Amino acid sequence: MSLLRPFYEENVMPVEFIAESGRFPFFIMVQTVQVEVAQIQPGCMIRLQQRVGRAFHATCISQSIQDATHQRGLACAEVAAQIDHYAGFEATGEALRECERGALVGESHADSAIIGAMQDETPQRVDYTALTAQIRVWAEELGFQYAGISDTDLSAAENGLLEWLAQGLCGEMDYMASHGTKRSRPDELMPGTLRVISLRMDYAPPAARDSRQVLAEGERAFISRYALGRDYHKVLRHRLAQLADRIRAEVAGFDGRVFTDSAPVMEVELARKAGLGWRGKHTLLLSREHGSWFFLGEIYVNLPLPVDAPQQEHCGSCARCLDACPTRAIVAPYRVDARRCISYLTIEFKGSMPIELRPLIGNRIYGCDDCQLACPWNGFAQSSIEPDFAVRHGLDDIALAELFAWDEAAFKAKLAGSAIYRIGYEQWLRNIAVALGNAPSNVIIEASLQARADHPSALVREHVAWALMRQGSQ
Repeated sequence: MSLLRPFYEENVMPVEFIAESGRFPFFIMVQTVQVEVAQIQPGCMIRLQQRVGRAFHATCISQSIQDATHQRGLACAEVAAQIDHYAGFEATGEALRECERGALVGESHADSAIIGAMQDETPQRVDYTALTAQIRVWAEELGFQYAGISDTDLSAAENGLLEWLAQGLCGEMDYMASHGTKRSRPDELMPGTLRVISLRMDYAPPAARDSRQVLAEGERAFISRYALGRDYHKVLRHRLAQLADRIRAEVAGFDGRVFTDSAPVMEVELARKAGLGWRGKHTLLLSREHGSWFFLGEIYVNLPLPVDAPQQEHCGSCARCLDACPTRAIVAPYRVDARRCISYLTIEFKGSMPIELRPLIGNRIYGCDDCQLACPWNGFAQSSIEPDFAVRHGLDDIALAELFAWDEAAFKAKLAGSAIYRIGYEQWLRNIAVALGNAPSNVIIEASLQARADHPSALVREHVAWALMRQGSQ
């Protein structure tokens, strides 16, 4: 039973539900009922009773109650529910508590849940369908190409995530497991989350040199196209925060949190549920109109917005992404072994590159786009209109030797504000050394490597030595 009524002060006052004598409840279901109370004055109390059955999980009941309060227009309501582990003792009678500056409604003999509700001003009735339409307009104004809404049920995807982690396919990305189920249960990451707004922003830089041409010239450096401009974390986070601010100005009591590849969030699954596209066999999100060259961002919200329907999948029997992977990291449709993935090896992995994979990395020094380049749906991808994602410092077509000659000061100055900056100078040199080892043999390549043969970093020295040996064997 939800307790729906405006409070006059910004207080949260729980109503304790005490179990009936002889009962040892583990779970209960609280059902929502509509309550109309007129002319409530501070300090008065009303008792409501309702027997309940059926099992529930405490997190779920919190969401159900929150949903109901919002549907009734209590946009400022904050609701919590939990299991009372002391229930079951012989206890009867009423358990209502007064608050000094407010009024509290409700009491039930329903076995041991604690429910509180709070509102600090006159209830605001919200048309959530109209609000959702307005959110889409705002999103477009802020540069997003699409916005969709999903619920928070990721139970189906959670099993796949746990299996992937159990198989060790995450490599050394220990953070993937360290957050427990927060990744697959949004309410654990932001309590009170009812919906997730997923947004899409194109990033393909229009003036960048053709990726296949760069990959074909072994002495040039290939950098994943998403990293050629400004760090997308900064761009998207700022836009998402602006969108959240617009919602907050429209709806009193709105609570939200923005994410873009920066927290334990199953962004692809949430975007799939929100109708932004479907999951491709390379595990990236695909859209018929935009391919996969886009970033995703999310806003967790405490509003019961109407949800969108997922799209149908359109990969069919195509397996081009699996065949195109240089290291065969896509071990099965929808399953990537990060330990073999070039993006993981050049960005997330900090140690010595597996020797057997080094020749397969080619001239890719930051990330890898091969699975996306092979996907037919990227023939429909749109170029980005964002100035922030335009190519900086000629990184779309630059010689490996030139990059390898940068000192640390140049690295920091040229890559400040870039996603590449976070891997650090040492890892940058390690990656380029591998690419130089794979490059066509010439005196410029050899001289570049020799110049770093005595580098202070043991990691860099090891990869330079390997590259020199490989150059000498050509």
